[in-house]
Amino acid sequence: MTDSQTRTAIVTGASKGIGAAVARRLAGDGLAVLVNYAQGREAAEALVRAIEAGGGRALAVRADIGDPAGLPALFDAAEQAFGGVDVLVNNAAVMTLSPIAETDDDAFERQVAVNLGGVFRGLREGARRLRDGGRIVSFSSSVVGFYQPGYGVYAATKAAVEAMTHVLAKELGPRRITANVVAPGPVETALFMDGKTAAQVEAITRLIPLGRLGRPDDIAGLVSFLAGPDSGWVNGQVIRANGGAI
Repeated sequence: MTDSQTRTAIVTGASKGIGAAVARRLAGDGLAVLVNYAQGREAAEALVRAIEAGGGRALAVRADIGDPAGLPALFDAAEQAFGGVDVLVNNAAVMTLSPIAETDDDAFERQVAVNLGGVFRGLREGARRLRDGGRIVSFSSSVVGFYQPGYGVYAATKAAVEAMTHVLAKELGPRRITANVVAPGPVETALFMDGKTAAQVEAITRLIPLGRLGRPDDIAGLVSFLAGPDSGWVNGQVIRANGGAI
């Protein structure tokens, strides 16, 4: 890649929450951004318009990350629109909470398909198609370490993401492609807030030494660092961004 080429990022699950904050931040850093969504078309297109209004370049592309065809289609679209891909952010995920004894096969299969299968295919596609010197940032969760009741399947998929990233970082090192993981703690998004009472949220907040829930921009700033030039010596790491809760 020459200095005149714009770096390009793919952000999965970018229509809302942390993914949208990451897309906005990377666009602000000067990257062209492919905004992936599965269902939130209007939100994804609104985000693209906002990025473009700020002078950036972005494209919204629908793809189900749980489908084997999803990640190749995103790379195809990014290469056609922007010429290549330099950064992959594996953000998309689903979460169904229940005790292991009460988790049905459908809930298990869907979480494995998206959270593990989707990230695996992202890592594989990124290993094959990212330009040299690229960056891969995948998302785990601080529930890997908390191991709270009800999070068994979700935590298992995220632990697998961490394991694959440790391996991939060694495999891609010779091409100067780094692979790292961000593992957020409680972040004030719909995914976290839905189904929780005010008392439950307050109790969780009390466990965080910094005294507040995370915000999507807190996580986007960390992804910006890992996707940027200053993180070239950071590779194969899991960074638990959780306000000191673990």
